[in-house]
Amino acid sequence: MTNSFADNLNRLNELRAEALAGGGADRVEKIHAKGRLTARERIHLLLDEGSFQETGVFVRHRSHEMGMDKNRPVGDGMVTGVGRIDGRQIYVFAQDFTVFGGSMSEANALKICHLMDQALENGCPVIGLNDSGGARIQEGVRSLAGYAEIFWRNTMASGVIPQISAILGPCAGGAVYSPAITDFTLMVDQTSYMFVTGPNVIKMVTNEDVTFEELGGANTHSTKSGVAHFMASSDADCLLMTRRLMSFMPQNNLEEPPRVKPTDKPDRREEKLNSIVPDDNRKPYDMTEIIRLVVDEGDFLEVQPRYAQNIICGFARLDGQSVGIVANQPKFQAGVLDINSSIKGARFVRTCDCFNIPLVVLEDVPGFLPGTEQEYGGIIKHGAKLLFAFCEATVPKLTVITRKAYGGAYDVMNSKHIRADYNIAWPGAELAVMGSEGAVNILHRQDLAASDNPDAERKKLVDEYNETYANPFIAAGLGYLDDVIEPADTRRHLITALNNLRGKKQNLPSKKHGNIPL
Repeated sequence: MTNSFADNLNRLNELRAEALAGGGADRVEKIHAKGRLTARERIHLLLDEGSFQETGVFVRHRSHEMGMDKNRPVGDGMVTGVGRIDGRQIYVFAQDFTVFGGSMSEANALKICHLMDQALENGCPVIGLNDSGGARIQEGVRSLAGYAEIFWRNTMASGVIPQISAILGPCAGGAVYSPAITDFTLMVDQTSYMFVTGPNVIKMVTNEDVTFEELGGANTHSTKSGVAHFMASSDADCLLMTRRLMSFMPQNNLEEPPRVKPTDKPDRREEKLNSIVPDDNRKPYDMTEIIRLVVDEGDFLEVQPRYAQNIICGFARLDGQSVGIVANQPKFQAGVLDINSSIKGARFVRTCDCFNIPLVVLEDVPGFLPGTEQEYGGIIKHGAKLLFAFCEATVPKLTVITRKAYGGAYDVMNSKHIRADYNIAWPGAELAVMGSEGAVNILHRQDLAASDNPDAERKKLVDEYNETYANPFIAAGLGYLDDVIEPADTRRHLITALNNLRGKKQNLPSKKHGNIPL
């Protein structure tokens, strides 16, 4: 006897209710007690109200070993679907920790793979909300195969569609490599962690005692490893941060970033910029203050703000247009380039170039950090990453030299010689092989030693060196700078240049891919 329509409808409603319930009220309550949200609550906060259309709703796992055939929950601990952020289409998946600890099965891996395939075909971003105990042990190699299928898709989608990973709980073992391939990783302080091998294994193998938080918490990955690009205070904060990040990103590599209607005047002068750089070139100042005075409404979303703080990377807008800011930070280590800052900067430059986001460089760099630790650590190859990234980038590239531009770091930081489009300097800028005092001490060592008044002689020689080599008018006269400007007018000059470069097209030589020094 066939079931009636009413019977079928009741069955549909029962199954849907089971999917929506996840692991049940008790497990949901435990999640809430820890200050965390469920997978569906997270999706609700992330996406525009009422925009989510779920896919793979009734998928169940296919395992029969170890009694798994008697426990086949609807949805299998993975929520996937399509929604919108600020009206723009987004594909999203969320691991449900209340079902099998959000563990990866063959079935829910296939749900993610299907979602990613559709996202790539439709040219839309993918956001993953990670909260999983790892591979589902009962499925053995099938779970591992699921991970690898996802990794392959992450790699194929890299540079084509934006991929964002929010770590909202545990993410361990092989699971960490998917977020590592994506464009941005967000973590939540005290409730999320990432590591390849956990504290127990480390204790057994190396006899080190370390906590989950110390080993792979949000603070660790935001300050020491650089794995996390953003650290949030809660699930809700993380999801709102993800929405804000998406506002600067295009849908895919063939589209321009979203442009908003500007409310800030494009020709706004900032008199404070005329006095922000100290007369003494050895004194620090805060480059983020310059950034906020120049960009629209002072709105700046800094990326990796607590890692390699001698370089600043982040997103802002100029006259409504998304731009990527890369800036030396004199407030930390005098803004010197080292291994970590080079890697941080290179990754950000390449991300912006992937997604058609113009680059604005604010430069005050005394050079590369000297020392055996840097040389043994490979500063040569790591510094070359930043150079390679700027050389390879074909988006509009603008540079403002606010003070120092010394040595090889001058070349690396988006100089005219590596095909920057618009290079300007403030009147007090110093462009030279090295600082004037260091140069004089080397070039005139014998003269200074023989002088009756070495201090006066040194000052005279320093002034001569600055006049002959270091001031910006020398570089401007050689065509290495397009202009020397009053600092207060920096915003106007940058916006005008960006508008003039909106039609820029630059093709790289035909090749499979470059061989960036890794």
